[in-house]
Amino acid sequence: MRREPIELAAVATAAVPGLSPTAVSSAPDDPADFDSALLLDAEGKRWRVRSPRHAEASTRLETEFLVLRAFAPAIRAELPFLMPTVAGTVRQQNLTTFVYSHLHGATRTVEELTSGPQELAKEIGTALAAIHDLPRTLVSNADLPSYTPNEFRQRRLNELDMAATTGKIPALLLRRWEHAMEDVSLWRFNPCVVHGDLHEDNLLVEENRVTAVTGWTDLRIGDPADDLAWLVASNEHEFVDAVVKHYRAKRRDSPDNHLLRRAALSAEFALAQYLVKGIAAADSEMIAEAEGMLSTLADDIAEYGGQPISVEPLPPAKPGSPPTGQAAASPGLVDAPAATDVSEAMPAVHVTPIPPAVTPPAVEVTPIPADEVRAGKDADQPAGRPAGPDASSEPDSPGSSGEADAAQGEDEAPAPKPSGADTSTVALTVVEAKTP
Repeated sequence: MRREPIELAAVATAAVPGLSPTAVSSAPDDPADFDSALLLDAEGKRWRVRSPRHAEASTRLETEFLVLRAFAPAIRAELPFLMPTVAGTVRQQNLTTFVYSHLHGATRTVEELTSGPQELAKEIGTALAAIHDLPRTLVSNADLPSYTPNEFRQRRLNELDMAATTGKIPALLLRRWEHAMEDVSLWRFNPCVVHGDLHEDNLLVEENRVTAVTGWTDLRIGDPADDLAWLVASNEHEFVDAVVKHYRAKRRDSPDNHLLRRAALSAEFALAQYLVKGIAAADSEMIAEAEGMLSTLADDIAEYGGQPISVEPLPPAKPGSPPTGQAAASPGLVDAPAATDVSEAMPAVHVTPIPPAVTPPAVEVTPIPADEVRAGKDADQPAGRPAGPDASSEPDSPGSSGEADAAQGEDEAPAPKPSGADTSTVALTVVEAKTP
């Protein structure tokens, strides 16, 4: 059941004692997993609320909390962007809602980003390089997933098998993807720290500067190409080339020559992953949308040939051969050697544009009556956690007052100076609360 922004505001008052919202608006997010809202409080501060819609999404948010705690102040200080800090949490049944301190900047669409100037391309490339150059101990110490190239490739093959069993993937795509995943030479890369869920909604931008990166629910050690898939899917080749140029210049470890090929494969295969997710959730709209996009992609590749996503050319299909997709790992694949020389220019990789999975809903701003805010403090309070200042009695729990104080302190120190017009909440209108 979807939660309206005004309901999320009431929940937030239970998560952050003393918070008195005066205005609320919806926020860009993945509506299949989260309900989100932006709040403005009586002191003029802004907050973001993310409420999971199911248990798996709640687990992702709890993982993100552990990730954010692993980013010590010294590590954050080295990054060219800010990161979220958790101000408080509320657990209701088996789901945990998180409230984050505000970060400057606003999300932009892919079209807005890729039509931006070279300065913005440089900012995105620099941000990507900073993420991929993070110390690997950050992931291992937090007990997060870590994959060698062979393990990551095998994981993709397993996902392909699962997608094939649905019977809804065009045979042309199954054969194309299986060939790329079995092309051993494509998967020789140096694993690094990967954001894992990087796309336009997780980048905050202000005056052509990347001010913050959010959505740290899937941090892992794996293939850096995954963090470029959303850009490659845009088909804005000049902008992508500019981003990759600055990315390569900033990386301490040189990226491999096939980075963009795997990014293109990841962008295409994301449609199959979206289909499987829709089937698992029994969401007929997701399934229909995924089938439509898969069919469009297959038609485009059949007509235009598609761009190369593997090193070895795809051989012609044998007459009467069964559809592929029940893939098996090629024997003998070993871990990748050190990064290859990238003095040779990376080949341009282009893919068919993929429509966004979900169109963000129109933002609506709703004033919050004061009596509803007061009611929310008591109605949504989790068992064992008082609504008042004594909520800090659990020192190790996410959202304790100690964490909230640390969150506020970290936001104030390195925060970039906002421009004259705060673009972070262009859709947020301040509305005075009605007196009862």
